[in-house]
Amino acid sequence: MITVGVPREAAPGERRVALTPDGAKELLSRGLRVLVEAGAGEAAPFTNQQYLDVGAEIASDATAVYSQSEVVLRVNGPKEANGSIEHMQKGAALVAMFDRNVSLDTIRVLAAQGVTAFALNLIPRISRAQSMDALSSMSTIAGYKAVVLAAERLPRFLPMLMTAAGTLPPARVFIVGAGVAGLQAIATARRLGALVEAFDVRPAVKEQVESLGARFVGLPEMPQETEDTSGYAKEVSEEVHRQELQLIAERLPKRDVVITTALVPGKRAPILITRDGVRSMQPGSVIVDLAATAGGNCEATSPGETVVVDDVTIIGNTDLISTMAMDASRMYSKNLTEFLRLLVQDGALAFDVEDEIIAGTMLTHEGRIVHEPTRLMVEEG
Repeated sequence: MITVGVPREAAPGERRVALTPDGAKELLSRGLRVLVEAGAGEAAPFTNQQYLDVGAEIASDATAVYSQSEVVLRVNGPKEANGSIEHMQKGAALVAMFDRNVSLDTIRVLAAQGVTAFALNLIPRISRAQSMDALSSMSTIAGYKAVVLAAERLPRFLPMLMTAAGTLPPARVFIVGAGVAGLQAIATARRLGALVEAFDVRPAVKEQVESLGARFVGLPEMPQETEDTSGYAKEVSEEVHRQELQLIAERLPKRDVVITTALVPGKRAPILITRDGVRSMQPGSVIVDLAATAGGNCEATSPGETVVVDDVTIIGNTDLISTMAMDASRMYSKNLTEFLRLLVQDGALAFDVEDEIIAGTMLTHEGRIVHEPTRLMVEEG
């Protein structure tokens, strides 16, 4: 019987858990054993008793989870190059979100131990993989929460209000980047009554933006090759970036809220709002930088902090998703249970390297680093 292990997340401030009790129940119904570290879900909050009630087992510590599991599920890829992961079995699988902050030493250790590691944030953007797309799930939460935070810090209403004291015009919200997070931010801001504009270099998203009731803002000549073969954003040319900066800068003085979402996988987030751009905004305006975990789209962003620069509040939270730990865990858990349908076939682990989803997410396998960009970083680092 395959054992699926769920250790407690170790990252400071992380409240999510990789597998919820409902997720555990689903895996148990497929004939798998589920072993959860004591307290792994408490911050989400899911109690040990909830896991026990569906038939999961509780382990006393992380070492017990790693040493007994053929599959280990985590939210964040391990950042430590030693410790519990050294207890993993040869041939076991580790599934997590491996962001740019995961140490290269950790990747080396996983490869050396014969662990097959999968990065769920590399799921290809194809129809068959939608139910496994953890990056989209987490981006949905980030886009929603960004608007809520902006509304909390903005010293005015988002909707237009007609009162006995006069009419208050609606706030103007500008979304930079119309991916999953941006589209959710648009939908949330529109529900709250704001006037919304959205910018993206990808002409294909224009229809999606307008369907949500926002005005689309694009470059005069939209570049065509803005996504890689997996559907993720690519870096644009210097000329396109110059045009982006100019267009965004022109809109900042009359916008109350700006939410930036632009990320390029594996690289520092592009700067889209300069310090001069911040200086041009009205006092009391708010910027929510959803790219803060990768350095930020705003030059004045301080990752992990909320700062006030030239009377503009800049929110650079790096734990935004974790603040909605319950629903974030539910969505991520569903992504994982669907992904495990590919990894566990007829009660045994099966790594079909011909499968586009398996091949696209596999970092290490059979003692080697098989994900080419990761392998190059390890060799260079």
